[in-house]
Amino acid sequence: MADVPTAAGPAGLARRVIEGWALLGGAVLLGIALLTAWSAATGFVLGKPLPGDFELTEILVAVAVFSFLPYCQLTDANVTADLFTARAGPRTVAALGLLAALLALGISVLLAWRTWAGMLDYRQFVETTAILKIPIWTAYVPAIASLVLLVLACVIVLVKSARALTGG
Repeated sequence: MADVPTAAGPAGLARRVIEGWALLGGAVLLGIALLTAWSAATGFVLGKPLPGDFELTEILVAVAVFSFLPYCQLTDANVTADLFTARAGPRTVAALGLLAALLALGISVLLAWRTWAGMLDYRQFVETTAILKIPIWTAYVPAIASLVLLVLACVIVLVKSARALTGG
């Protein structure tokens, strides 16, 4: 997606934020690996793994996965079925790209809205993890941030697709 501005303008700023968010997700995955290794090592050596390591892993994997969604959308790294567009002309491909961008935008807005509602429910009823007593709603905060960035990425891709369709 080389035609998305990388240095200037709102789209360039959004791209840098989305890239940074994905890198942060990668750091979270690295943290999970280190946490798991530490827990396994202390379990083996001391007979005492870290309490609640699986709870942290569960929460942090969800956070990491959500952090990659905006980057995948922005860089067109989502799974596609090129079989259907292999022989299509550029205008047809652009029209399908615009349709896909519209659908992605609609789904990302729906996901952000319903995830927000889910977080509010978890905050109201104060459900926590079993061992560490981490409030479950806290995992929703970075997920919602990721979904807001996903909406932004979808808008950028939608504009790009509309320009491609109109020849701009």
